Amino acid sequence: MKKIVLLLLAALIVYATFFTEKDRLDREVKRLCAIDGGIRVYEMVKLPAERFDRYGQISIPYKENVKPGDEYYYESSTIYLIRGNPKMWQSHYRVYRVYDSKFLGESVGYARVGGDMPGPWHSSSYSCPDRVDITDLKKQIFIKN
Repeated sequence: MKKIVLLLLAALIVYATFFTEKDRLDREVKRLCAIDGGIRVYEMVKLPAERFDRYGQISIPYKENVKPGDEYYYESSTIYLIRGNPKMWQSHYRVYRVYDSKFLGESVGYARVGGDMPGPWHSSSYSCPDRVDITDLKKQIFIKN
């Protein structure tokens, strides 16, 4: 009986430690999102309807893939704030115009993955804000004329 109580106590301590860290990181992700998370558009670009695909998207290349004739490009970066399990990172996308290198807009998001009890299940995750990938950023910068 004493062994069972000690085992349960040890399991409770391990469980509380894992979930406390996960909750702390979720609060940190929320805090960072409140500071600089989201999409910021510095210049909207009106383009003719034929530049958009059937889903209303414009295709722009990553900076390293820009070819002559491309008018816009994007850059992205991922900064790991915590590595391992759990991990936490910042994702940052930036869109530029080629001919004058004008910075048109950016999106910043934060995420946490892991910090759960070990097991055969997928790790939990938390991210914010919603809709801050390159597709969402392009939708706000490029509009149909």
